[in-house]
Amino acid sequence: MSCTKIQTSGEDHCKVGCYTDAHGLQSIANLVRSTEEIPEPISTQVKGTIPTWICGNLLRNGPGKFEFGNEHFNHWFDGMALLHQFKIKDGQVTYKSRFLRSDAYKQNSERDRIMVSEFGTVAMPDPCKSIFQRFLSRFEMIKPTDNASVSFVKYKGDYYASTETNFMHKVDPATLETVEKVDWSQFIAVNGATAHPHYDPDGTAYNMGNSYGAKGIFYNIICVPPERELADDTLQGAKVLCSIAPTDKGKPSYYHSFAMSQNYVVFIEQPIKMNVWKIVTSKLTGKGISDAIYWDPTQDTIFHLIHKQTGKVSPVKYHTKAMSNFHQINAFEEDGFLMLDLCAADDGQAISVYNLQNMRKSGEALDEVYNKMCRVFPRRFVLPLNITSETPMDQNLNTRPNSTATATKVTNDKVFCTFENLHGDDLEEFGGLEFPQINYKRCNTKPYRYFYGCGFRHLVGDSLLKMDLEGKKIKSWYQPGLFPSEPVFVPSPEGTEEDEGVILSVVLIPTEDKATFLLVLDAKSFEELGRAEVPINIPYGFHGAFQPTD
Repeated sequence: MSCTKIQTSGEDHCKVGCYTDAHGLQSIANLVRSTEEIPEPISTQVKGTIPTWICGNLLRNGPGKFEFGNEHFNHWFDGMALLHQFKIKDGQVTYKSRFLRSDAYKQNSERDRIMVSEFGTVAMPDPCKSIFQRFLSRFEMIKPTDNASVSFVKYKGDYYASTETNFMHKVDPATLETVEKVDWSQFIAVNGATAHPHYDPDGTAYNMGNSYGAKGIFYNIICVPPERELADDTLQGAKVLCSIAPTDKGKPSYYHSFAMSQNYVVFIEQPIKMNVWKIVTSKLTGKGISDAIYWDPTQDTIFHLIHKQTGKVSPVKYHTKAMSNFHQINAFEEDGFLMLDLCAADDGQAISVYNLQNMRKSGEALDEVYNKMCRVFPRRFVLPLNITSETPMDQNLNTRPNSTATATKVTNDKVFCTFENLHGDDLEEFGGLEFPQINYKRCNTKPYRYFYGCGFRHLVGDSLLKMDLEGKKIKSWYQPGLFPSEPVFVPSPEGTEEDEGVILSVVLIPTEDKATFLLVLDAKSFEELGRAEVPINIPYGFHGAFQPTD
């Protein structure tokens, strides 16, 4: 790994581990090509052993169709949602998949052309309309897509295919059939929500969504109760806990997720900005929403703390240098501090990299795309909670032993923070870490020791990693030419230790036809227990969930 000179905040200096100098990357074009759905379960060939105590469905979501007729989507995020189910029972596995029957999918399929605009693709005017109608359509606002291709989430015990617009779809996890389209804005005044909610032990769900109205733009913290009033409830009872105005009112930050401790929601306002005017006029210019998102390294990243019980926003804002963050690992409170663990990079231009043209490149052109990306690493911020006018300024308030993170009071309502690395130098050899996961049921909002993720020596994950915070040690699973998905931790029903269980990951082989398998690792040793080979092609996906069954 080489060190490349980069420009950051006006300083010309060298950052080891931020950029790389990779050569000879394998083509992954086959990981972003369309495939057919398989609605009836097919058997897999199990090699090794899959523990018989694993009983449930690994549900996965991601793009599975990238063109209609002669029209092609521009961005990886634009592909039509394809839902996957690996059903595990008695040591055996079956597989099936279905395209989400979103309005976008149905309209595109019916006309065999792109009728609904997506993140990076603007639908062109319908050629069947008159010239005048086509002209007028250029001045319409782009309507939010319901192509929910990011993840599976739960509300009130039901599973939903979710994205970042105001639309989700309730899905039957047993059949993968699309059951019901649900619109957040019919319940609360938001124009969208993330695909990464958090949950309290009682099932209460928290999320975030923006609102755009006459009073301006706001970030909103959302709470959804776990109880049903009627059998067909969806988001009934949802409420906005609080609304936060963007620091730069005309240019809100993009966010993919947020963090949560026992008492606080932590919103990370990062300098990945959205140009609202460009979004509003995207149909006129023919440029997708992706073109309206940009990186502004001159601005700080700001942590906003919201008390979950009262909905009050802390007047103290915690600042750090410009960084980008898509996924958090965990957050917990201890001894008057809030530990915020997340995956972050010192650059925020990754979204623009993932257009399909880039992902389908090969040879030196592919190497060049990858080498321009800043690596993502796990970091910890330590936020002192009890800041008052008496708190001393200009000294490190982090008194936790063996912690190199700092927190310095600058004014009565501003604390500037630096992070501690949650890794050693050896993580650089794996290209950093993303798609972090923990033993969520046991450790979410609590002190923990282990987390899991994908190593990124390519544009997509090419290894599985286990990080041990005691000593910051790594265990890895890596086989050249294989590309595993986000690891999902399933705890052992008889387990007493944090890492007793298995890791599930769907592994793809782009150089072979119909060569996909579900990998099962022992979470403690990180050794392979078994794999279930399924003779199909699957595009590389995003997120999912494990649904326990009887």
